[in-house]
Amino acid sequence: MRIMRFLRGLALASFAAFISGCGLFWEDPYVDVTVTPLNWIEIHYYNATREPIRRVNVRITGSGRVEVKSGTARRVSDSFAKDIAGDTVANYRERVYNVDADHVREVFQDLVNGGLFDREKVFKKTKNPSNGRFVAVRAAFDNKTYSEPDNIFETDPELAERIYNVVIEFNQPILGRKK
Repeated sequence: MRIMRFLRGLALASFAAFISGCGLFWEDPYVDVTVTPLNWIEIHYYNATREPIRRVNVRITGSGRVEVKSGTARRVSDSFAKDIAGDTVANYRERVYNVDADHVREVFQDLVNGGLFDREKVFKKTKNPSNGRFVAVRAAFDNKTYSEPDNIFETDPELAERIYNVVIEFNQPILGRKK
């Protein structure tokens, strides 16, 4: 009798968890990104194939605001860097500009379609070495968040190349053409 009550209670608890959406089932990692200033992405890219290490930090908001920090100084990737001596301290460049919000939405959607929120890929190392390149991402698109400190070149090389293309696009933009 006690076993029957226990099994009935377990079945009711499982059903309640299913109805309330407690995360027992797989969540769809693909969303339709909308144009909103609440969407954002921050990309940290390092190229350690040469000395000193080249760093680029790109932050893009859904409204089209783009902030790019680049150089070899540690403060490119760490705003609280205490390194005030050395050869690379002065090698720091910061740019802020605006781009079309619809284009930003397309960039964000491309990253989502490339598997940015696909948790199945997390912590699955590939046999591909990073070749001295490092890219890490934090993002929030339409109430989905992503924050991964691991090198995406090692976990998902295809996604890492997409992210690297975003860095290239916004690090060296063509803002207007003269006629």
